[in-house]
Amino acid sequence: MNQPRRRRPTRSGGFTLIEVLVALAIVAITLGAGIKAAGALANNAERLTDVSLGQWCADNHLIGLKLARTTPPIGDSDFSCEQFGRTYFGKLVVRPTPNPNFRRVDVQISTDNRLPVFSVSTVMPTRW
Repeated sequence: MNQPRRRRPTRSGGFTLIEVLVALAIVAITLGAGIKAAGALANNAERLTDVSLGQWCADNHLIGLKLARTTPPIGDSDFSCEQFGRTYFGKLVVRPTPNPNFRRVDVQISTDNRLPVFSVSTVMPTRW
């Protein structure tokens, strides 16, 4: 008589719990890095927008002075500028130069939170 053969337990085609947990950990780390990169891109785009609009504010203020053919007096003054619905604050700093016929003019632009965004310097004549 033949005795029935004992079959060896066969392994099914699924994954073990450890394998699934390792895969989930890898996916979580990858998604976390992706979200961090996306956040950095959003912050960079916001910063680029602020810098571009701040540059426009500074350039517009300096060009306005040149078109008016006026040289601002030595000292500091504040102004504001609105670009695309955003308000930026500017500081005009005028200093003498070694040549009395010219003045150094610095324009510093900051956001409404007073974070510096853009700065530009030029030299303007004292007489037009």
